[in-house]
Amino acid sequence: MSTTYRENANSDSHAPWQLDRLVAELRVSRAASQQSRNEKGIREMPSNEALRSIIEGLFAALFPAHFGRPDLSEEGIDYFVGQTLDATLRELQIQVQRELQFEGHPRDGSESPRARAFEITREFALRLPRVRALLEKDIQAAYQGDPAAKSIEEVRFCYPGITAITNHRLAHELYQLGVPLLARFIAESAHSATGIDIHPGAQIDESFFIDHGTGVVIGETARIGKRVRLYQAVTLGAKLFPVNASDGTLVKGVARHPIVEDDVVIYAGATILGRITIGRGSTIGGNVWITSDIPAGSRVTQALARSASFDDGAGI
Repeated sequence: MSTTYRENANSDSHAPWQLDRLVAELRVSRAASQQSRNEKGIREMPSNEALRSIIEGLFAALFPAHFGRPDLSEEGIDYFVGQTLDATLRELQIQVQRELQFEGHPRDGSESPRARAFEITREFALRLPRVRALLEKDIQAAYQGDPAAKSIEEVRFCYPGITAITNHRLAHELYQLGVPLLARFIAESAHSATGIDIHPGAQIDESFFIDHGTGVVIGETARIGKRVRLYQAVTLGAKLFPVNASDGTLVKGVARHPIVEDDVVIYAGATILGRITIGRGSTIGGNVWITSDIPAGSRVTQALARSASFDDGAGI
């Protein structure tokens, strides 16, 4: 403790804060939390700094000519990708292992957290070519769907929807592989950068495009088909949250978000809630509120929405 702090802590001007009491109570709280974590066998939390570096490494490996080194030759790209992937996957394995330990990975002797982390990381790596192929279709959909887009490179570099879906497709694979904490970090990194909030559990098919994007929310159990286009401030949320009758806690994992079938367009500000289906080829107008199934090929406008009967109450 510095001399300045000692002097200030003992001065009359700091008496109203009751620092001695606050420091003691915080110490007790930390000790209780540490004891709980020790009982799970926790060693270290995943590192935010390392995860940011992992995201950068994955972007560079997927698109080396755009997010890698600027001086890469055609002959050097494969070497760069291999080197970048090796370093990135090694760090990812460490962070996966930390999450497994943090979540109290079973220690029955069948498989150590380290071995399990290696298997998860290897499987994640094997999925990267498919992820990249999906992202190329997303980029093409954005270029073809926006008359303001002058080039593929503009879309890849500048469109927040592409940043968001790239993070999502990476996060979704980790979520499926059983490391939801790392997946959520990657999703929230994109959320902070773009204003687009996609839960890593959401299932999104190919050629997906979010135009403008700010304020878009896509919930955990949402399912989105091929060639779907969303505009800013669209919400695919839950209408209500089931609770356990015995103790009132929320029921986890229940399908509660919309299904959006192929070739649907949803315009700005639309709010779609609950486990309902928006039928293939439908167009949903701006600022409508929908809590009922929409048949395939429909065109829903504010006037139609006002004339329909919708339930109140919503949650995301």
